[in-house]
Amino acid sequence: MKLKLAQNSIFAILLRSSWWISALVALVLLAISQAVSSPLITTFLVFASVPFVVISVIAAWKQRNAPSAARIERTADAVRNMSWEAFSAVLHDGFSEDGCEVTRLQGEPADYLLRRQGRLAVVSAKRWKASRVGVQALRDLNARREAHEAHEGVYVTLGEISEQAQAYAKANQIRFMSETELAKLLPQL
Repeated sequence: MKLKLAQNSIFAILLRSSWWISALVALVLLAISQAVSSPLITTFLVFASVPFVVISVIAAWKQRNAPSAARIERTADAVRNMSWEAFSAVLHDGFSEDGCEVTRLQGEPADYLLRRQGRLAVVSAKRWKASRVGVQALRDLNARREAHEAHEGVYVTLGEISEQAQAYAKANQIRFMSETELAKLLPQL
């Protein structure tokens, strides 16, 4: 039986937040434990701080390679201001540096075929500036994914992803590459 943390529990929220927030809660509990005179309350507060310390460590480990919010914003702004030719070249270089064998696809709804360790991915990036991602663009990508017998599809976007598009992507081995993933892939921007 696999235990799953409730999405809106305090611990789940803290795991998605910056690591230092959990550490701050633990420090506050420890400071209060030193200020009270009752040994029972002191003991309780010390033990109550332990889960926050653990969550702080887990969150720090998960966030160790994550780009900062400022870097994500700089990358998104730089990418928004690029032409397709410039963005395509930067994206191609980013995939190559990430260890993928990159093949440009011409005249298709998809733009790249990526190969790494025997796995294939079809990438659609031409509509990266679209303000909203709908299902039709994902259907086109999925058709190309199936035609190339690829393991997954990757849709590059800076726009908002509709709920229908998220559901379709989840059901059809498509993942989104948004601002955060672009900042990781393109550290030079």
